[in-house]
Amino acid sequence: MNAHHAGATIKVLVVASLAESLPNFRGKLLSALHEAGAEVHVAAPELSADATSSAALSALGCQAHDIHLARTGLNPWQDLRTLLSLMMLLRRIRPSHMLAYTIKPVIYGIWAAWLAGVPQRTALITGLGYAFNRRASGLRGLLQRLLRLLYRLALGRATRVIFQNPDDRALFIKLNLVAASKTAVVNGSGIPLDVFHQQVLPGPERCHFLLIARLLRDKGIYEFIDAARQVRARYPERAVFHLVGWIDSNPSAIRESDLQNWIDDGLIVFHGRLSDVRPSIGACHVYVLPSYREGTPRTVLEAMAIGRAVITTDAPGCRETVVDGDNGYLVPVADAVALASAMLRFCAEPALIARMGQRGREIAEEKYDVRKVNLQMLDYMGVGT
Repeated sequence: MNAHHAGATIKVLVVASLAESLPNFRGKLLSALHEAGAEVHVAAPELSADATSSAALSALGCQAHDIHLARTGLNPWQDLRTLLSLMMLLRRIRPSHMLAYTIKPVIYGIWAAWLAGVPQRTALITGLGYAFNRRASGLRGLLQRLLRLLYRLALGRATRVIFQNPDDRALFIKLNLVAASKTAVVNGSGIPLDVFHQQVLPGPERCHFLLIARLLRDKGIYEFIDAARQVRARYPERAVFHLVGWIDSNPSAIRESDLQNWIDDGLIVFHGRLSDVRPSIGACHVYVLPSYREGTPRTVLEAMAIGRAVITTDAPGCRETVVDGDNGYLVPVADAVALASAMLRFCAEPALIARMGQRGREIAEEKYDVRKVNLQMLDYMGVGT
């Protein structure tokens, strides 16, 4: 049954902290909402200034709105402005459903929606970030405790809290940030299998390893480099290491000088930030993500869909994507020796590359098809038709 025929129109507002993430990461979800007969509104800071994202969202049938929101830092006045700007928007649109994802939209969006009397308030926890990565002391410790308190207050006002892996859900329940009865788990954001279709493997003369990530310590960049050194010592001609990504303003960003040294030493081929990663995944044999923690790593799903073997860590979010020895290998977090040893197996037994890559594609089809994930999302959001 179409939502329009159910009497009241379903009106959904989706709130993000970064304009481009709406079409890039939630585009298929937004069109699924639209197809379910909902009137779809989206909001992010400086959205109207981002012409590319605005055009893409308008093509998806969404109405776009600007909100006041600083992605990082906790400034009480800025954050109060965020809350007020969200409340004004909600009063204007009067949505029946709201979905917020990433830290600040969840914290302030859910509060604002509760204050504005929005009936269905869904928080999507896409990953925990540095607020949960390790026990911090001093100022970081204070920030960590404050963020957890803010999460607890906001999630108490949500009608549904959706996680992208079972570990994050278990942690939030254990820390008493959310009632178990409100929670649900989906398989990441899903992957559009028609966009990321299987690609033929490159020739076997070399073994190309690829890592795509923001250049943060927590993504395991230093372990990747350390492992590359070890593998290059054994296979100086065969093993090639590729890095795609950029350095941003995150507190755990790597040093620019380190990156330059690795490039100068010929240790890695650096590609910078790419708007389309498909050609670089297609040109590699094995995809590597030694991250310390993820929601569900999108690049791993993209690599699996393209038909590539994966090495990732036995960490929350990452361990969901790989069955060890089946479509790749799981290694302990922050263990460059174990990482190198997994890479060496692919160099020594090239037949593993095709077999595990094929399994990756099969798992992507079974478990991570974006259409299946979005049907669950709509159901949990209360928009199920």
